[in-house]
Amino acid sequence: MPLSTIIAPMDLRAQILEWRLERKKIAFVPTMGALHMGHISLVEAARKQADRVVVSIFVNPMQFGPKEDFGNYPRMLAQDIAKLEAAGVDALFAPIAADIYPEGFQTFVSNNAINNILDGRSRPGHFDGVLTVVSKLFNLVQPDCAFFGKKDYQQLKVISNMVRDLSFPIEIVGCDTMREEDGLAMSSRNLRLTPAERQLAPKIYQGLSLIAEAYKAGERDFIKLTDLFKEELAQVQEFRLDSIDIRTQDRLAAFEGDGGVDKPAVALVAAHLGSVRLIDNLEFGAQ
Repeated sequence: MPLSTIIAPMDLRAQILEWRLERKKIAFVPTMGALHMGHISLVEAARKQADRVVVSIFVNPMQFGPKEDFGNYPRMLAQDIAKLEAAGVDALFAPIAADIYPEGFQTFVSNNAINNILDGRSRPGHFDGVLTVVSKLFNLVQPDCAFFGKKDYQQLKVISNMVRDLSFPIEIVGCDTMREEDGLAMSSRNLRLTPAERQLAPKIYQGLSLIAEAYKAGERDFIKLTDLFKEELAQVQEFRLDSIDIRTQDRLAAFEGDGGVDKPAVALVAAHLGSVRLIDNLEFGAQ
């Protein structure tokens, strides 16, 4: 069936109701647009598990801080629609801000246990904005399953926790990060890198790989492991490191004491390259 582009929430509800009456299983891939192969890989995974796939494109103002790049975030709807049509998406939901945040909007979703650590520590209020808009999108789309990339690892965890805690009847599926040939995690923000910065950007993944290799060789001291990354990134003066942390994969809990990294772990990094803030992560340890 051809791609249907839906703007109004009431039209989306009508389409979802029609599919429900037909007993179709519905998958959902929420995005902010500027689509790349990472997004398309989520669509492909969704198509394997559902009868209908809905993708949303909404650049959510609530998850951007006052000094962040909301105004400069890439918007390319025509190109995105062409990619979604080629990928076999059934419906694109592209709402306007006034329908998502009506006048007088004052209700937010928060997770105080995870929102204010790691990326949330550097971006106060960011995950409140993420959880609020995702909860609204879930209520509108009412999917059976929703697909998220692991590049935004903390985002995946806070959304999974929200679904569990608030009893959303939705299966959350985390998909592996898609990377360029040189290891750079695919991201819409990569479009804003200059050619010179784009050549330097893979240093992040190289540093993360050093952590995984050292762990495999027997290193368990989380401080020594993070220091490996810091030393690698320090070789490129254009980078400004925001944070590098090693946490447990399940709860994003910190490793403490003499036990070192003794559980399945993930190294998470945020770093500025020019005007662009890049994030990435790498899971390691026993699964």
